[in-house]
Amino acid sequence: MSSKTLATKTQFRLKGKGRDSYLELVLDFPLASIKSDAHLSEAQRVIDDLLARGTFDDGEEMYLDALSDLVGSYEDRHHPIVSASDADMLRHLMEAKGVSQMQLSRDTGLPKSTISEVLAGKKPFSRKMIHTLADYFQVDIGILAANF
Repeated sequence: MSSKTLATKTQFRLKGKGRDSYLELVLDFPLASIKSDAHLSEAQRVIDDLLARGTFDDGEEMYLDALSDLVGSYEDRHHPIVSASDADMLRHLMEAKGVSQMQLSRDTGLPKSTISEVLAGKKPFSRKMIHTLADYFQVDIGILAANF
């Protein structure tokens, strides 16, 4: 396939100042898979420097999006964030709302013993409990069902 054919099929083209800024950024810090934590640190520094500018032209925005995707991909593989346990999630929601186990039990109809078992890590959320807690704390069901 010739470069002319490739160019006519591409919808995502930059022109003028946006093209110049994108190419300048690529020359300073090429967009390539991140291979080490040192490379990650440098990529994060470049992102921080760009974000400090405040406003972006099309080229800077396209570059920032691509570099952010590369950083996210590396972090997902090498520094994954562990999901909170059901106990941690319930404890956080209770603290944020300022309710005790007894108050939560009264307000939701969930047995206090069940709430205690979840908080002690002895019992996971049940489907019914997930729906009840999501309604009570006004959060998306997916937040509580992450470990289900």
